[in-house]
Amino acid sequence: MKKNSVVILLTILASVAFAQEKVNTKFGKGLYNVIAEDSSWSMKFAMRFQSLYIGEWNVNESDGISGGTSQFLMRRSRLKFGGFIVNPNIVYKAEFGISNKDLGKVDSRNNMAPKMILDAVIKWKFHKNFTLWAGQTKLPGNRERVVSSANMQLVDRSLLNKRYNIDRDMGFQLRHNFTIGQNFVVRDMISCSQGEGRNLVQDNLGGYQWTSRVELLPFGKFKSKGDYSCGDLKREDKPKLSIAATYDFNDRAVKDRSNQGSYMQYTDKWGNEGYFMTNIHTIFVDAMFKYKGFSLMAEFADRTADEANQTVYGADSTMYTGSVYTGTGLNLQAGYLLKNNWEFAGRYTQINPAATTGKDTHAQYTFGISKYVVGHKLKVQTDVSYMTTESSDDSDLMYRLQFDLHF
Repeated sequence: MKKNSVVILLTILASVAFAQEKVNTKFGKGLYNVIAEDSSWSMKFAMRFQSLYIGEWNVNESDGISGGTSQFLMRRSRLKFGGFIVNPNIVYKAEFGISNKDLGKVDSRNNMAPKMILDAVIKWKFHKNFTLWAGQTKLPGNRERVVSSANMQLVDRSLLNKRYNIDRDMGFQLRHNFTIGQNFVVRDMISCSQGEGRNLVQDNLGGYQWTSRVELLPFGKFKSKGDYSCGDLKREDKPKLSIAATYDFNDRAVKDRSNQGSYMQYTDKWGNEGYFMTNIHTIFVDAMFKYKGFSLMAEFADRTADEANQTVYGADSTMYTGSVYTGTGLNLQAGYLLKNNWEFAGRYTQINPAATTGKDTHAQYTFGISKYVVGHKLKVQTDVSYMTTESSDDSDLMYRLQFDLHF
């Protein structure tokens, strides 16, 4: 049986190698796009990956630069599928992460399995400007997180996103938009999700997560959905601005960063295992501005919890603490794209954790250079970051170089 399987595999590989079938598509538009003969469905397949080098050093005011670590890794490697079903008003998207960084940490809540599924969502435009989303996908949270990792201006997202984002979850979203006058666009959306992140296979703990977001575009829509793509690659000939706010409420959350982070578990003095639960509130305010190659993105995050710290004593007076990562964050990012498609960008990020977290306040300064060969589909990016810590003379220096390919 094993021998037959090898023969079949070799036959398939040989047929693919010699077929060299030409397809009617262009680079960056997907590897293959098929539509049923009766136009009842379609599917586009694409892939992308990011290869990354990171070097990090400790900087001490008295000792200078010391130590240092480095690594090469496949930061992201993904397969993407999308199309319509029955009619163009019902579309779907599926995205799978196959790099180790994409798979995430395994735990008992997902049966110790890799978190391969990133997106699996159906979008149904059922009435005029109303669209219903169902499945697993990004929640309508902070702008930087909703921007695809393929469309970033610097090598990776900021510390604000790392500490406060609400990422992906399973549930429903209702989205709506309307226009005031000729150009003033308003988008409003609300979602209900399970509140524990992606790929959950166990019964839901606590309550559900509710997210609402409003976006205002006073000067009309951006070119090619540019309000969710970093850098002004389309060179807006008129100023374009998007201002938005999000409120997220996670009812009886069991993770220390809303639906992200680690589960807050304990074992009581009788040996019973349980989870700390508390209501977590997260607010995001953000904006995107673009005009003639210049781009500016700003974000503010604020997270609070009804009970930020809880304690349970187990056997032998063992103390278990459930601590929610609360506090605020500010992120400012700007860049300018030259006519030869080289871009220079800078970012300032400040993270102010609440005193109850016991975490340090950080400030990070990042400067980056990007070369867009074919827009965001084929690019080379490099940046250097300097991060200070409030309670220490030590600082961190980081250099990154990344190649991004998106068929």
